[in-house]
Amino acid sequence: MNEIPKIVLNTGKDQSPKRFHPWIFSGAVKKTPENLKNGDIVEVYSSKDEYLGTGHYQKGSIMVRLFSFEKIVPDVSFWKLKIQNAYNYRRSIGLTDDVNTNVYRLIYGEGDGLPGLVVDYYNGTAVIQTHSIGMYRERDNITEALKQIYGEKLKAIYDKSKESLGSSGTKISSETEEEAALKNGYLYGNDSEKQVLENGHKFHIDWEEGQKTGFFIDQRENRKLVAHYAPGRKVLDCFCYAGGFSTYALSAGAKEVHSVDSSKAAIKLTDINIELNFGKDTRQASFVADAFEFLGNKASEYDMMIIDPPAFAKHRDARHQAVMGYRRLNALAIKGIKPGGIIFTFSCSQVVDKYLFNGAITAAAIETGRNIRILKYLSQPADHPISIYHPEGEYLKGMVLYVE
Repeated sequence: MNEIPKIVLNTGKDQSPKRFHPWIFSGAVKKTPENLKNGDIVEVYSSKDEYLGTGHYQKGSIMVRLFSFEKIVPDVSFWKLKIQNAYNYRRSIGLTDDVNTNVYRLIYGEGDGLPGLVVDYYNGTAVIQTHSIGMYRERDNITEALKQIYGEKLKAIYDKSKESLGSSGTKISSETEEEAALKNGYLYGNDSEKQVLENGHKFHIDWEEGQKTGFFIDQRENRKLVAHYAPGRKVLDCFCYAGGFSTYALSAGAKEVHSVDSSKAAIKLTDINIELNFGKDTRQASFVADAFEFLGNKASEYDMMIIDPPAFAKHRDARHQAVMGYRRLNALAIKGIKPGGIIFTFSCSQVVDKYLFNGAITAAAIETGRNIRILKYLSQPADHPISIYHPEGEYLKGMVLYVE
């Protein structure tokens, strides 16, 4: 293997990688080699020539994403070991052999020491999303590692990196020979079983056309908690997407469930999943509607709500506007819900931390003047692990509110 290019940090900028934080910001970098290309593997050194870590280079605010803090040869055996460790962790928490759940996140970026990589497992199909050019280049190694680890259990591997790296026709790098347009497709196997089980509930997953990798696996434990409070209540599931919360609420004995999303495709998926589990159930109805408008007109009908919007901000410059959006949305819910009602409210915007989000919910409560108790704070499940060295990995925030 050729010698790995070397990046040198400015004096005093080595403390972050010494604390095993996986991001090297551009402002910390003193020197980069000539002709360095996006996606290249590099080694990072202090100004005193101390080795700090190995990672993928990419121009931008985060210049290097470190995947090792030990000198290694990043060959197929290295990637297999990293992915095997991620698999062993899921096995240790009871996910890989659960007869009632065959969908889980196998790799969660920095939480598994693999920044820029997400892999979700859907009943025999692994769906890959790469969020860096470097990880995109490792797809063959990742594919081989997954095949070796899962064996016959693995029926297919689908790459869905087009959405995470750029739109159709966008080149992943302006500097390399791999400038072919991004294209999703199967890296192994082909179209396979798209029905999964989550805590015994059936879901149809559309990883080819659906949002993210096809399903919001990160809400699994929060859906279980919704089931705990749903019996006998009239439930509104806002931003329902595939109807996950709606399905759990109906199964638990909700009196009535209304599923709302502005996307016709999402509502179609919700209807498929409701019928998969309950047939034609008259307790449930779906609405293609704007959630803000729907809440403004109908919030007073419900004694339980789930408010789970898409990320209102993906960059720091949109953070203030996002906080205002969360405040307005939750004010509508709090103002309208029946006395004694319960609200599950969430933010998946990484740039809006839990303190900002809690502040937005508090401001919404003050605006309505209603008395509110916090029943529980919510986060992401264990298969979306938060590295102690990378607290930024905690992106999902939620609260369960009791409204008098």
